[in-house]
Amino acid sequence: MAYIELNVLNNSASQLALGIDLGTTNSLAAVWRDGRPTVLRPEGKSALIPSVIHFPRDGAPIVGREARDHAVVDPKHTVFSIKRFMGRGLKDVAQELASLPYSATETERGLIQLEIHGKKYTPEELSALILMKVHDVACKALGGLETTNVVITVPAYFDDTQRQATRDAARLAGLDVLRIINEPTAASLAYGLDQRDKGNVVVFDLGGGTFDVTVLSIEDSVFRVLSTAGDTHLGGDDFDQKLASLARADVAAKHGPGIVDDPGFQQAVRMAAEHTKIALTTDPDADFHVHVPELRLNWRRRVTRAEFDALTRDLVERAMDACRRALSDAKLDPKTIDEVVLVGGSSRIPAVRARVAEFFGKTPHTELNPEEVVALGAAVQAHILIGGKRDMLLMDVTPLSLGLETMGGAVSKIIQRNSTIPCEATEGFTTYADNQTGIDFHIVQGERELAVDCRSLGRFKLTGIPPMPAGMARVSVKFHINADGVLTVGAREQSTGATARVEIQPMHGLTDAEVETMLLKSYEHAQEDFDARRVADLRTEIGIMVHATEKNMNAARAGLDKESVLDLEDAMAAAKAAAKAADVKQLQKARDEFERATMPLAALLMNNVASKALRGKSLGEV
Repeated sequence: MAYIELNVLNNSASQLALGIDLGTTNSLAAVWRDGRPTVLRPEGKSALIPSVIHFPRDGAPIVGREARDHAVVDPKHTVFSIKRFMGRGLKDVAQELASLPYSATETERGLIQLEIHGKKYTPEELSALILMKVHDVACKALGGLETTNVVITVPAYFDDTQRQATRDAARLAGLDVLRIINEPTAASLAYGLDQRDKGNVVVFDLGGGTFDVTVLSIEDSVFRVLSTAGDTHLGGDDFDQKLASLARADVAAKHGPGIVDDPGFQQAVRMAAEHTKIALTTDPDADFHVHVPELRLNWRRRVTRAEFDALTRDLVERAMDACRRALSDAKLDPKTIDEVVLVGGSSRIPAVRARVAEFFGKTPHTELNPEEVVALGAAVQAHILIGGKRDMLLMDVTPLSLGLETMGGAVSKIIQRNSTIPCEATEGFTTYADNQTGIDFHIVQGERELAVDCRSLGRFKLTGIPPMPAGMARVSVKFHINADGVLTVGAREQSTGATARVEIQPMHGLTDAEVETMLLKSYEHAQEDFDARRVADLRTEIGIMVHATEKNMNAARAGLDKESVLDLEDAMAAAKAAAKAADVKQLQKARDEFERATMPLAALLMNNVASKALRGKSLGEV
């Protein structure tokens, strides 16, 4: 009798999964151990691993603190802030590249590549090196126990492309991603807020490179994201740049403008500004010292916390503007928020903490280290996914509206932004022309009222519609977004059953900045968009009315009095003329007059249909 050996892998490593916070400035890992999440740190060392990579002329790349030490002496071969490049094109990161000492190119497919020592690296490859370092440190902290199962966190505003780039980086690092989760949700898990019976929670996440604020509703351990807002050009780096501007201006005035463009000076002033910012978190004033021996530069000045607060007040207010947008979208106000959680190293800044407490009217959670809280929450989720007992459900939202372009270029929004996913919605459409046997569907995303102002996601065609008069076909279009955020659009003609469908990544290729720009433009151009949408709809409506009237003019001339026919012809001519204009009031007036003039014709046609249907039938047969 033959036997099959089954390797159940019932060992310690299989029962472990790491939670990893892959950050712009620092990265770290945590694990669920002894009934709670624990940050993994080598004995006597910090858990934070700088997300910095140095490429020596010979030998393997160096990651972490040692790499950061090379930033000033070898700036062109020391890479940092990789997270800002994930899933983006050159145009998306032009602002970041302007202040970085290394050059970047783009492949034919739009992938960014950083050239170092003549070799090109994608952000995914570079992030993989950071993940490998984090994994190595974590395994050493676990006493040499190896596990490749991980949960990785990303900002709430990361789109599908950026999330996929994170997955790709993990795969390159030899890791198995159990799930990608949002940083705000992870922070809530770390504080155990999923154990609340109910409540509204705001997660204020000010990291090294990005800021986002998320409003969550928690009820019976169900997390539902009500809204999210953010600023992809707001983070600790931007606070550092405010300080760095002081040094650049003074150094340029004393030593000439050329020195501030030197890569060594750029790295030195960035790191010095960061040290000064951190010192001002606890001290009322700090020494701002930029030392670059190669340039014979030794610049120094004292900076007070009050001076720093004044320099960065606009950055803090930008964060509060995002908080207002998130609350507005969630239809809540600060008084209805039960808990506020601070996340990210930059949330340590006293002015930030004070402003958040003032805005929400309550002291925010700061009990956990804000630089570790996301990794701790990821460890909680990792524990759940490998069989932990904690019951919980995460429900996210789609950040932008999804819809179809209609005749005239307007947008019919089918799934509204901040709709909970998974979700689906169905809407009915019809044909515009007689004997039309197919319909082209253009799927768009955004908040503007015209398709040209929104992001095009894709197109597909439904064919096989039987020839029939315009407006007679009945086509239902269904939008469905699954739990992974993948959009599927399907269309079905009711009488024949003809179908067509297409699967789209609803956020594919869309950057954080584009999301914000779309939302901001929708606010700025609200009235303009409404008028443009109304013009498009009125033109389409007039076109349909003209088409139907022209088809039945012979019946009108045969069955209506001369005065009614002349009135109808005049109204139709006026409507055609108005359709060429872009004045809403003129179009509305012409459409209303045309509708009034067509009423006798509509009555005549209905009488003709009724007479035909009743011809030859007795009263009892009706």
